Amino acid sequence: MTLTLSVLDQSPVRHGGSPADAVHETLDLARLCDRLGYRRYWLAEHHNAAGLAGSTPEVLVTRVAAATEHMRIGAGGVMLPHYSALKVAENFRMLETLFPGRIDLGIGRAPGADRRTTVALTVKSAADDGGAAMVMENFPQQVADLRGFLTGRFEADHPFRDIGAMPAGPGSPEMWLLGSSDQSARVAAHFGMAFSFAHFISEYRGLDAVHRYQQDFRPSETLAAPLANVGVFVLCADTEEEARRLALSRDLWRLRLDRGEIGPVPSPEEAAAASLAWTDIEQSRVDRNRRRQIVGAPEQVRDRLEGLAGDFGVDELVVVSICYDFAARLRSYELLAEVFGLGARAAA
Repeated sequence: MTLTLSVLDQSPVRHGGSPADAVHETLDLARLCDRLGYRRYWLAEHHNAAGLAGSTPEVLVTRVAAATEHMRIGAGGVMLPHYSALKVAENFRMLETLFPGRIDLGIGRAPGADRRTTVALTVKSAADDGGAAMVMENFPQQVADLRGFLTGRFEADHPFRDIGAMPAGPGSPEMWLLGSSDQSARVAAHFGMAFSFAHFISEYRGLDAVHRYQQDFRPSETLAAPLANVGVFVLCADTEEEARRLALSRDLWRLRLDRGEIGPVPSPEEAAAASLAWTDIEQSRVDRNRRRQIVGAPEQVRDRLEGLAGDFGVDELVVVSICYDFAARLRSYELLAEVFGLGARAAA
């Protein structure tokens, strides 16, 4: 099996850097990955997160697509419960018009924010603390409406059947449903959509979720057979020792995230010093988080990624990498491209 690699970029903010730096680093990384032969470049959505600058993927997609030539560019993903299905369809129909055949629309159900920020993002009054929860429960209907607007196909009795998402055209964004549970897998299978499992968020029952999706998939007008990939955290360096040193930054960053602190990415030196004082419970959390990441030298990483893809039964992995040093992050994607021969494949 030939394994395809893609990219998920959360636009991480490093300690001492700025959100603007993170956005410009996203553009530099996208240009590099386009040259290296990666298949897709997805941009994440997070809100009120000091450590993640990507809040509006639908805007950033325009700049990344204009700066690249070969990769498919998209959202990974738009957190649909915050928005009108019609407006999302219009945004991505416009993107498809500007960059025909290159746009992916990944959607998710998770809020991508803390509870108060989620409430602020909804149309409900800020005083209505139940508003966000009610919107979340409507997710399957939102997915159905979004598909209808993108394809121009509604049931005859649907109240939106005469509403068109502009600009109309023959093409349509490739639609993916992103999730980390079998519930998301069931929704994707029901609507005949592509499914991306977020292993980097939760490995729990991931194999069951993807296999259920593949088994229960119902062909649709846009997808005849199941199409799945897996998002995985990867950090590759010239040596295993260096990769593990760099990964200390994410260890501490993730530990803080578990406490509700979404701050900038710390340096490896700060993380190493902090690790000396970790309690047994904190060390246990770090060890558990490490099970969802693949860190090492190129051949080690390649073997583990191939094993992971084989277990899931997919031929595409979406790589997310976070570390303190941007040059090391660029190098990680370079080494992955080399060990998988992406450039040679792209040239062929």
